[in-house]
Amino acid sequence: MMNHYSVPIIASANLDESEAFYKRLGFHVLSDYGHYRILADGRGWHLHLNYVADWPKRIEDNPFGLYLYVDDVDEIAVQVRDLIIEQGTPSVKPWGVYEFAVSDPSGLLVRIGRIVSQDES
Repeated sequence: MMNHYSVPIIASANLDESEAFYKRLGFHVLSDYGHYRILADGRGWHLHLNYVADWPKRIEDNPFGLYLYVDDVDEIAVQVRDLIIEQGTPSVKPWGVYEFAVSDPSGLLVRIGRIVSQDES
């Protein structure tokens, strides 16, 4: 029996830039079909990059987001320190997640975090 999981399909006007960004988060390319790439990190994260010309019209108008849960938040933060949106993060948020956020080349908000225990809050 297969476990349930979802895989986001992310629109990108520049697949090479998007691929490079996601590689910094630990992804690698499993399949490349030219206009469509399948990426994974080997530990459970999967995503598909889909070429969409002129997406978005303005980066600040991209309304979508992606949340990636992982135990080693700090290790990944080191890989993208220069891209982290909010200074002083990763940190524990009021909603009980130790996290930080970055923006992909298409303006997609990407949060990386882990749920914290009561004694970490």
